[in-house]
Formats: sequence, structure tokens, C-alpha cells
Amino acid sequence: MKIIKAIRILMVVISFVLVSCELDGGESLNGASTSSISDDISRGELTQAVSGVLSDMRVGLSTHNDVKSIFGREYYYFTSSDPRYEGDVVVGNLDNNTFYVTTPWGARYATVKNINLILEGLDNTTADFSAAEIAGARGVLNTLKAYELLMLSDNQHDNGIRVDVSDSENLGAFLDRSAALSSIAELLDSAAGELGSAGDSFAFGLSSGYSGFDTPQTFLQFNRALMARVSAYQGDYTTTLAALDASFFDLAGDLDGGIYHTFSLSGQDIANPLFIALNQTANVRVAHSSFVTDVQDGDTRLEKVVERDEPREATGLLGTHDVALYGSNVDNIPVLRNEELILLYAEANMQTNPGEAVAALDVLRTAAGLPAYTGATTPAALEDEILYNRRYSLFGEGHRWIDMRRFGRLSDLPNDRSTDNVPSAIPVPANENK
Repeated sequence: MKIIKAIRILMVVISFVLVSCELDGGESLNGASTSSISDDISRGELTQAVSGVLSDMRVGLSTHNDVKSIFGREYYYFTSSDPRYEGDVVVGNLDNNTFYVTTPWGARYATVKNINLILEGLDNTTADFSAAEIAGARGVLNTLKAYELLMLSDNQHDNGIRVDVSDSENLGAFLDRSAALSSIAELLDSAAGELGSAGDSFAFGLSSGYSGFDTPQTFLQFNRALMARVSAYQGDYTTTLAALDASFFDLAGDLDGGIYHTFSLSGQDIANPLFIALNQTANVRVAHSSFVTDVQDGDTRLEKVVERDEPREATGLLGTHDVALYGSNVDNIPVLRNEELILLYAEANMQTNPGEAVAALDVLRTAAGLPAYTGATTPAALEDEILYNRRYSLFGEGHRWIDMRRFGRLSDLPNDRSTDNVPSAIPVPANENK
């Protein structure tokens, strides 16, 4: 049975329970069926359902991020419970029926499935929603669905993903990377139109990770920021610049400003799964040695790693520095930050307006304690400089592997053992009949 088809009532219940145990009117989620959402969603159910989706988006996040970061040779993950992280994943010999393949796939499609149930409920609702409120809900949900599909496409590349999964008995065809990106871009544009018809407020709340992006007008800025990422991946820099202009991109703004996954230790919430205290021995994320040796003198972004008291070694792989992106197990994890948007702006200008690309890069260089860029301004030289800054600005956020792949430079990534290899894609799970 396909994974997507296997996502049943329990998945919906689990994801919603992470936020609340009851719907409005006292209906227990433990007794809820999908029909209570999809057949005629109420105002109270919509609030709980959107919260459930935001919670769903964090499921499997550590596996998803670790695999991409290992492929990108950003760090290694040594864990006493599963040596396949330093085995299969680093070697690039991937089993299509193993957690590092099935967990990101299943988690992302579970979220998409739940979003589709809510969208169906909005189509069928008899509740007193205004047209603007329904448009706002649809705009948010379709933007989040586009994000989840983009995460899947990042992993699967030309192995393909299904974008149309609204009918679990009649799934859409697999789309390669180019076709998937086109469909995701269309979904984002559709969601932007819905947000533009959504009035001044939503009929539900969003988590604190969306602070500043919790109205239709400001959430639209998030939608456009995602569009800038997608269009850059497509090599469509005209659309990238237009999307950035409508986003929260700000050369003078807070580099960390943006949207985040949030965590807590209260109730049935979850902790940040990427946090590990320094100098652990059993489970540890250690920076790849090249992150330390390739850094330019004075680059304060090196502070994202901390030298260990004792190096950590596993099966011929060595780490001298711990990844130190998160100071506690309740720190937020970024979804999309202004720093990435500045990098996208530099990339979109590197061929047609190199002076503007350099000005954007200098914002990041100056913030990192580096002098202004004085190198060549040819497209090739600026590509090198952009990739350097993307590497250090976005370290550990799951971008390096994708960046090196889309610029045709996977072979530049280092392999510390003769058996190691960087794959270009994650296989489709074995029980997905492609």
C-alpha cells in the first residue's frame, strides 16, 4: 500500500492532539473522523486544524535536515543508536526502505494530506465564514502546502514527487524537478491571489514563529519570499527579483527576521530536535573539517561551530568542532530568513547587475566581520562568492547540497573516505508504486 494512502484518521488525530485535546463544542479528537474536518469544517475546527498543520510541519525535521546537511558535507551526525548516518548516508548507498528515505517522505506528505482535508472542508463548510476568511485560510494552507512540496522536491530531485495527491485513490503522476517546481510556483501564485482577497485578518491564529507575518498582507510577504526561492531554483531571476520586491526582503533589515518553527517543553509540545549540548559523545553533530579550514580570516560565522574538548571519531570520520546553531532545546528553527533573501537578491543580479550583487554580498560580509568584496565581478567569480556566503550564512539549514547540485558542483564537495559519495537525489520509497 502506498505511504500516502496509508495516512489515515490516526495521523490527523495525532497532529491535532499536539496542539489541543478538544475541538470547540467538546468534541474529542480521539473520536473524530476525517469527515468532521472535510465534510463541514466549523470555525473552531479550522483554528485547531491550522495549528495542527503547523505542528505537523516539524515532524521528521531532524532526519530531513541531517540527511541534507550530511550530503552537503556541512556536518556529520554520529549516533550510537544508528550507524547508518555515517554509513549509508555518507557513502551515498541509500536503501529505499529505510528511515532516512521514508521519514521525510511520509512526514511531508502527512502534512499535505491534512492540508487537503482542511481545504476540502472549506469547500463544504456551512459555517458563517465570510468569503474573505475562506480566501485567507486557503491562501495560508496552499502556501504551507507549497513549502512542504518544495521540501520533498529538494530531496527527490529528478527522482520525482507527486504534487497532486488530493485523491488518495487516484494519485497524480510523478513530476521531475523542473515540472515539480513549475507546479509549486503555480500553487504559490494561486495562494497569493487568495491572500490578496483575504481582507485584513485571518479567522484563526498562527504560532509565534509567524509573528509579523500573521495578517493576509504580511503572510503574503512570506508567500512571495518562497516564490523567490523557487524561481531562483528555476533560474528565472526576473521572477526572483519581482518576488523579492513583494516579500520581506530588506538589505538594511535584521538578517534573522523571518518565519520559524517553534518549540517548547509544555504540555504535549516537542523540543527542538536539532539541539545537542556541546561535547557529547553518544549523539553528536560535528562540523565537516572543511567548514573550519575554508573560512576566510575574521569571518564570525565560524562561531556557528565550537571546538570540542576532545575530537569525535566514527568509522574513519573525524570531527573536531560541534555544531552550535542552537543554544537550547526550545530555540526556534528557521523556515526562511531575510539573510537568505539577500543572498537570492545577489544571485539574481550576478549576471545582469554585478554591482548590485556585490552591494548585497557586502551587507553579509560586513555583518560577518569581513571587509568589502574586492574580487572580480564576472558571473563565475560572483557565483563562487555567493556560494561561499550561502555556505556560511545558511550553515546547517539544509541548503548547501541543493546549492551545489543546482550549480552543477556536487563533485566539489569533499569525501573523507574512498568509499564515500555525494548522491544527487534521494530514492523514492520502495512501497511507492512509481
